[in-house]
Amino acid sequence: MKKFEELGLNPMVLRAIEKLNITKPTAIQEKTIPHILAGKDVVGESATGSGKTLAFGCSIAEIVKAKEGIQVLVLTPTRELAEQVKDALKQLYRSLKIMAIYGGVSINPQIQYLPKADVVVATPGRLLDHLERKTINLSKLKLLVLDEADRMLDMGFIDDVEKIMQACPEKRQTLFFSATISEEIKDLADDYMNKPKIVSVTKHVDPSKLKQVYYDVQKNLKLSLLVHLLKAEKSKLVMVFCNTRRNTDFVVKNLRANDVNAIAIHGGLSQNKRTKTMKLFNGSGPGVLVCTDVAARGLHIENVSHIYNYEIPKDAKDYVHRIGRTARAGEAGKAINLLCEYDHENYGRIQQRYSDFDITHLDTPRVKRVLAIRTMNRPPRGRFPPRRNMHQRRRY
Repeated sequence: MKKFEELGLNPMVLRAIEKLNITKPTAIQEKTIPHILAGKDVVGESATGSGKTLAFGCSIAEIVKAKEGIQVLVLTPTRELAEQVKDALKQLYRSLKIMAIYGGVSINPQIQYLPKADVVVATPGRLLDHLERKTINLSKLKLLVLDEADRMLDMGFIDDVEKIMQACPEKRQTLFFSATISEEIKDLADDYMNKPKIVSVTKHVDPSKLKQVYYDVQKNLKLSLLVHLLKAEKSKLVMVFCNTRRNTDFVVKNLRANDVNAIAIHGGLSQNKRTKTMKLFNGSGPGVLVCTDVAARGLHIENVSHIYNYEIPKDAKDYVHRIGRTARAGEAGKAINLLCEYDHENYGRIQQRYSDFDITHLDTPRVKRVLAIRTMNRPPRGRFPPRRNMHQRRRY
């Protein structure tokens, strides 16, 4: 705790940190907290899971007075991250009213509770809804935080973010935290921040801890290989990444059909379902999470030993964020890429951008072909399907 004390944290925050059994600050915390406590604007570049929430949450005790309106606003790209940040801040400040607002759930309870809030964690779309309805008052705002800023911009929220920043008081402290600092983030900082301190402690991959491999297989063998490897590899928690919601549902359905205990998460699920899924995966539930890139960033997931890329992402940066879910806190991890002819172009982008990555080619083992289940699209109303059974089985 001595290191935290040396950073000048409020005694109440120090006691909360001690209860959380956090003994020393991470690199991003050590480098940004002094600037944040001094009231400076900060752009912090650091990988997911590096302790950014505590870094920007540490100053809340100094600037927020309970029951005086919303004084802190944290913007996040996804609902899951909004809930996660809210829960983390509540662990630090149990006496403050901290709420998360996002879409996919009823807006009425949020409207009812917002006047009582001291700190709000929000996704851009739902926050704009409240601004347009005039159901949120940001006139008392002292601190604005953009968490996972690069992800927010990648998801197309740049215009929403600018509208929100323009609606905030000019006299405020602004913090950007991001896994990467893009040109768009630099432009935003130039337009909306006051001489920000730039702090970078990013380190994408520790090659001594993370083993990366790939298999080159025919498309109709990819599912069979995945099932084989999941059953053969000794693992803790496993994340299997797909590029689309449809393929995520296809993979999780077929893993279950082949006795692999798996659950899915993607943007097409309701918020309650997504929240329940993450609690199950982080608890003692299924050991395999099949997901889109909604789970690649921001979410706090521990003990992931293996990452499978069932499909290679189009953006090379997303590959880095995916494999960054494992090999944490000194633990070893493994990233396994399943390539077919459709993945070669995306994989080539990764090789070009991250030429220092050592990704070993492995020969495809002899695998038992699984009988895959595909759900066919339902025919238009009034027409009869060619078969009564809407499921189709093929060997993959």
